[in-house]
Amino acid sequence: QVQLVESGGGSVQAGGSLRLSCEVLGWEYVQYMMGWFRQAPGKEREAVAIFDTEGNLSYADSVKGRFTVSQGNAKNSRYLQMNSLKPEDTAKYFCAVDPKWWFLSRRRSSDFGYWGQGTQVTVSS
Repeated sequence: QVQLVESGGGSVQAGGSLRLSCEVLGWEYVQYMMGWFRQAPGKEREAVAIFDTEGNLSYADSVKGRFTVSQGNAKNSRYLQMNSLKPEDTAKYFCAVDPKWWFLSRRRSSDFGYWGQGTQVTVSS
């Protein structure tokens, strides 16, 4: 059974940093795509950073230069380092994974079949 375990959310002031962690348990696929998404109240879920095992990685324009994805300690784990946080980054952040890595360029949350429970990030001004 696939399970995504997220951690690292919290509350910070503008300009601060947080690091989110996502570990995928029970994952058997060698090739896959993985992503961080966020959803603020009343807004659609948007892709923050998405990547695949083929070396493709892209960030939303709103976070480029501030957010960075890196490899976690476990094999199927990743970090999302968030620096220079802004109040507009406030949202619930979700980690997602799916074996259909060839769909990565579509940047659609609906292409991801496995999701974490989400972790809240709140940035105050």
